[in-house]
Amino acid sequence: MPAIVTGHVGHGRSVPIRHRFKYRVYQWLVDLDDLPRLPWYLRPFSRFDARDHLSGTGPTIKADLLRYLRSQGIEFDGRVLMLANARVLGHVFDPLTVFWCVDSPYVVAEVHNTYSGRHTYLLTPDSDGAAETAKEFYVSPFNDVSGRYRLQFELDPDRVRVQVSLSRAGRTVFGASFDGAPTPATTRAVRNAVLRMPLMPQRVSALIRLHGVWLWARGLPVVPREAVR
Repeated sequence: MPAIVTGHVGHGRSVPIRHRFKYRVYQWLVDLDDLPRLPWYLRPFSRFDARDHLSGTGPTIKADLLRYLRSQGIEFDGRVLMLANARVLGHVFDPLTVFWCVDSPYVVAEVHNTYSGRHTYLLTPDSDGAAETAKEFYVSPFNDVSGRYRLQFELDPDRVRVQVSLSRAGRTVFGASFDGAPTPATTRAVRNAVLRMPLMPQRVSALIRLHGVWLWARGLPVVPREAVR
C-alpha cells in the first residue's frame, strides 16, 4: 500500500433497452492510516480529501468513517483499505467507493451520483464476499429507488474486484463491475497511470453523461429525482 489498481469497468443494462460498455481505468487502493506521499509534481493528480467522502466534515476520511460506524452501533478502530478515485487537478468523481474494515465482518460501500449526492451502505459480506441490500438512493436518472443490490467483493494481492447488480421481481435489470490488478504506487507507476489514462475522474464524469444522453436519445424514460423523494 498504496497501490494503483489497473483494470476495466463495465456497465450493462438489460431492460427496457439493452446497453453495455467497458473501459480501461485505474483506481487507487489506499490504507486510510497511510495515504500516498508522492513528489510535488504528482500530488495534484493523487489527492484524497475528507470533503469527498461520507459526511464530508471529518478531519480525515478515516475519522469520518469511524464516526459513521459508531452511528451504526459498531466500535471499530482497525485498519481500513479504501478503493477510490483520487482527486485530479481539483476534480473527483467516484461512482462507488469501497471501504474494507480489515479483520472485521464489515464493508462500507459509498455510492455517489452526478448530482453531488452520496449515500452509504453498511454491508456484512459472507465467506464468498457476497452481500445484499435494498436500494435506498437515487443514482441514475433512468432508475427509481426500487429493487435490491447484490454486491460481490474480492480483495487479494493480485486482484481487486467489485460487482454490483440491481434486481427487481427476481430479474437483474442492471449490473456494473470493476476488475483490476494492484501494483505498488511507486513514483514511476503513478506517473505512467497519469500519462496513459489522464484526467481519470474527469473522464468518468464525461462518459457517464455521454452514455446518459445516448440512452435518452434512444427513448429510455427519465425518472425525475422529485418523483422518488
